[in-house]
Amino acid sequence: MNVILIVSDTFRRDHLGCYGNSWISTPNLDKLARDSVVFDRAYAASFPTVPNRYDLLTGRYTYTYGCWQPMPEDEVVLPEVLREAGYVTFHIADTPHHLEEGFHFDRGFDGWVWIRGQEHERYMTDHLDVELPCSPEKLRNPEGVKKYLRNTRDRRYESDYFVARTMTEAIRWLEHNYRHEKFFLYIDTFDPHEPWDPPRWYVDRYDPGYEGEEVIYPRYAPADFLSPEELKHVRALYAGEVTMVDRWVGMLLQKVEDLGLLDETVIIFTTDHGFYHGEHGLMGKSLITDEFKGYAPLYEEVAHIPLIVRMPGGRGFRCGELVQPPDIMPTIIELAGAEDPGTMHGRSLVPLLRGEKVHIRDFAVTSPTIIHGRAGAPRTTITTEEWSFIYAGSGEMAEEGETKDVDGIAMRLKALGQYFGHELYHLPSDPEQERNLFPERKDIAEGLLARYTEFLESLGTREEYLKYWRGL
Repeated sequence: MNVILIVSDTFRRDHLGCYGNSWISTPNLDKLARDSVVFDRAYAASFPTVPNRYDLLTGRYTYTYGCWQPMPEDEVVLPEVLREAGYVTFHIADTPHHLEEGFHFDRGFDGWVWIRGQEHERYMTDHLDVELPCSPEKLRNPEGVKKYLRNTRDRRYESDYFVARTMTEAIRWLEHNYRHEKFFLYIDTFDPHEPWDPPRWYVDRYDPGYEGEEVIYPRYAPADFLSPEELKHVRALYAGEVTMVDRWVGMLLQKVEDLGLLDETVIIFTTDHGFYHGEHGLMGKSLITDEFKGYAPLYEEVAHIPLIVRMPGGRGFRCGELVQPPDIMPTIIELAGAEDPGTMHGRSLVPLLRGEKVHIRDFAVTSPTIIHGRAGAPRTTITTEEWSFIYAGSGEMAEEGETKDVDGIAMRLKALGQYFGHELYHLPSDPEQERNLFPERKDIAEGLLARYTEFLESLGTREEYLKYWRGL
């Protein structure tokens, strides 16, 4: 059967109607969900953008040995396996980070299209005076925002926006390629990632009458640099992007139906992680100053992600098993009847898609890379059906190290502020993670840590990395 994989970057799970949202319009993805297996307990694995794609295309927990880096030549990647099975493979993306700077995440595809100009990508060099939409001190990267505004200077219609261009390119590809016996189409759109600048009608839907500054790419920092009105508007900007993504994904899904592909195509929709809009006092997904960065805890708003899988025939139901991005490659390989390369860490979800009662794993793991030790104060989130343990490691809190995590800009790692300790939350009674039970329930944390250490050992994690993750 055919496979279409759609990744929408930084798409918060709780902003979809099918996951309980009541104030943001997402009719097309909600319609897809009604005919799909909706995974209620999907969690990100390697964090953030590039490590997530690394997991997706290898079926591995790459945070245990890799980072924000080019695809190594010795990794077995999904499109190569599918090509061996007779699939035509194609990749369409406006997400820049896994394609630029020689990262080679296009390896193995028969063809690929890169929609240029997103975020601060090196694209347009025209001399053009750019007026920032807000005070520069409120922006994550003022010069990067100027670059983005130059890159998008010719935009006039909604069809000129990135998600529209990406989905339109995918529609055109389907029109010319739907007669292939079997194909794998991987679509990767950066929206609703910042900068948030959807057409005005989307924003006015969620915050009409606003007349303040447009903080389209806010600092990754404690959220008190924004006024209550600005914070509300930031949420409206993001919500507008979500609705725009839904609109254009809907157009793609309609084309799939028009071409008669629904009964022979698996459709997967997911993301890499979420984003904080003031929850836990944070804005963004890490902590960044002009000179250095540190990791923020990966709470539910970031770690808990959407995963929607429509099988041919459109049988819809919910699944409560803990699943993760490394499971997507083995799932696609089994659905395609391709040969298992024997390199994957993830588990095939095909039995769950058939409605079988199969237990996949006892806990999910969401983490930035651990290869820099404790530099930058990385935390690993270990999630069970009942608990969320945000584990800060043990040993010396080193401040040396460098990373390109978050947006591809190399920065010095440093632990920032109060965000560096262990945290433990009981999710059924405290879903918003407001009461840290670690001081009083260290027994739970110790039990989860023992199982996590066994997990790292089972993956063959090198001792030079593993030594920081053995104790409290």
